[in-house]
Amino acid sequence: MAQRLFIEVGFEQTSIDAIATAAGISRRTFFRYFASKSDVLFLEAPDELRRFRDSLDRAPAEQPCREAMAGAVIEAFRREPEDREWALQRAQVVRSVPALQAHSFVVTLAPWQRVATEFALARHPTMELFARVIGHSVPAAIVAAHGHWLAHPETKLLAVLEQVSDLMLPPEPRSR
Repeated sequence: MAQRLFIEVGFEQTSIDAIATAAGISRRTFFRYFASKSDVLFLEAPDELRRFRDSLDRAPAEQPCREAMAGAVIEAFRREPEDREWALQRAQVVRSVPALQAHSFVVTLAPWQRVATEFALARHPTMELFARVIGHSVPAAIVAAHGHWLAHPETKLLAVLEQVSDLMLPPEPRSR
């Protein structure tokens, strides 16, 4: 409901009262579940991060780090076909409002960066720079893939994520 209002009316122009009315709940009930209207857009963020982390946890030790990362990112964003429109709309709203882009970094991308860095460092404990680079590459790949998907909505997000991951994730470091 809220997301549709954000698309139709605009994020800044949509009030919490309008969201609550459209959802058939009270303003008080809204605040029982969300601290702000921004949080409505990031409802899936904890589950996406959990799927990312779980996929990394299942990655075989011999699998190259970049392959594990790419697979985990794709797994985290895998959705049912009927959720495609919702995901595309969410990306449209977030990309159109600078405050939401900042909120997105804090709520979603920074935790992904941390998880990716920790995973890479666990795989390569003596290569902190590699771990940092891959940690920063994962959120960058997510942002780039979503940007391309928005510009070309006929594409499939998972296919774009795979291509972008291949372009952006660094290769396995040589032992030093």
